[in-house]
Amino acid sequence: MIEVLVNGASGRMGSEVVRSVMAEEGLAIAGAVDPAAAGKDLGEVVGIGHNGIIISPNLEEAFKVKKPDVVVDFTSPKVIYENVKFVLSHGVNMVIGTTGLTADQRKELSEIANKSGANGLVAPNFSLGAVLLMKVSAEISKYMPNAEIIELHHNHKYDAPSGTAKLTAEKMAAARTKAPEPDETKESLPGVRGGKYEGITIHSVRLPGYVAHQEVLFGGYGEILTLRHDSLDRKSFMPGVMLACKKCMTVKGFVYGLENYLE
Repeated sequence: MIEVLVNGASGRMGSEVVRSVMAEEGLAIAGAVDPAAAGKDLGEVVGIGHNGIIISPNLEEAFKVKKPDVVVDFTSPKVIYENVKFVLSHGVNMVIGTTGLTADQRKELSEIANKSGANGLVAPNFSLGAVLLMKVSAEISKYMPNAEIIELHHNHKYDAPSGTAKLTAEKMAAARTKAPEPDETKESLPGVRGGKYEGITIHSVRLPGYVAHQEVLFGGYGEILTLRHDSLDRKSFMPGVMLACKKCMTVKGFVYGLENYLE
């Protein structure tokens, strides 16, 4: 049985992870962390009834109660770097859904993981459909280099663009075999054309009602090709999270992107 600690357990994603771990064969809840709900019963907080697991205020206190096999983190970009350093330095595997880690930080965390023997995954998106969208988008970019990305999320999302959109653009740019044609549009309102990543424009929409959505639009001579993925419920991320909890026990290293666990 793989013992899982959920950091950010009372949040929207954290609560869903707790419920999914409890229902998943081969996984069990070792503990939970959330300063907003510290001291409360985990089962009552996530809506499944009293289960006797008390939510800890921080990782240090949680590890004193029980050291897990895996920590799943859905917290905040403000604290994720220190969270990961703490977990990996204690030799514990980690599955990270929180955005905000820079490439330099991921490199440093990879070195910590290598020294401690811990494994880890940073995934901008745990939806299997979203991962497949990125993979297909990269392949299309070899033949249709002119593209734009529109990502749509709820208005409580911390960052823009989304980690998924950034990773999609990175994979598309790396896969291109020729440069896109130049964008000759002149902005009369600064920023109206969105942000740029190596010639790929990214637009971020933030509105109540959305969960997580992304379109990739490719333009060619006399044709357009549009890919779209919609996560309509946070449950769409759970198969990927459960897979990651199991795979990080055996897949060595600290990796970026769920596709590394699908190969």
